[in-house]
Amino acid sequence: MKKITTTIILLGLSAFSGLNFADVPFQSTADLQGSWKLEYTKKNAAAQETIPREDTWTFNDGKVTITHIPRDGTYYDQIPVMYEIENGKLKIALQGRSDRFDIFSLQEKDNKSMTLKGKFGDIYHFNKK
Repeated sequence: MKKITTTIILLGLSAFSGLNFADVPFQSTADLQGSWKLEYTKKNAAAQETIPREDTWTFNDGKVTITHIPRDGTYYDQIPVMYEIENGKLKIALQGRSDRFDIFSLQEKDNKSMTLKGKFGDIYHFNKK
């Protein structure tokens, strides 16, 4: 009996915890305009370990430019690529492959911060610059 009660409680908690990370659809590209500093990433919403980041993503006129990307002790900037909002999700063209996209869902957003979820469940947390 005790195992059944514990199982029911755990299932109930897991159902409610999933609601905290429900996707919120983007309404338009205006939701993204400006510069966003990528503070950290993590493997999934439940992961405790975060990976600090230093990139800045600048959304302007249908293009996103990612700058200050750390690599091998130095930094580089990515050339601008196209982005769009489709079915409430952010689609960013892959550099050099205009027919392929990274797709992100909006987890939460306010005037100062934004959290995106990648198509494989990884989490990106940004602060507005």
